[in-house]
Amino acid sequence: MGKVESAAEEGRIGTNDVYSALAAAILALHLLFILWIVFGAAFTRRRRLLRWLHLGSLVWGILIEILPWTCPLTWAENFLEIRAGIAPYQGGFLLHYLDVLVYPNIPPGLLTGLGVAVCVVNLGIYARRFQRRELLGGRDALG
Repeated sequence: MGKVESAAEEGRIGTNDVYSALAAAILALHLLFILWIVFGAAFTRRRRLLRWLHLGSLVWGILIEILPWTCPLTWAENFLEIRAGIAPYQGGFLLHYLDVLVYPNIPPGLLTGLGVAVCVVNLGIYARRFQRRELLGGRDALG
């Protein structure tokens, strides 16, 4: 029976590794999405599809920060961590990773406010582009 139990345990360890790798991939995707929200306006000039995707991402970023919603990427990462045998973190992505790694001892409300401020600055960039478009007689200055 020792060999059977050993084989079952090895299978479980291999499965845990897969779940752990998938959780890490979701973490990377989450980080890329946040970078897209922060810097996306720099890549949307003269690209309508990207502009609208970024505007939607900004609205989503604001809503997910100020409302008591769970981001689907956070949910997926926590689900995979549980499957991998890792204790999932509590709270949102920003509070867990950025607060611990980059901003220790910053109140969660301030971190949320900063996240919303970044989104508002991006929306301001679009508002300015729109205003310039109107001043130029309707030419597409937005991108």
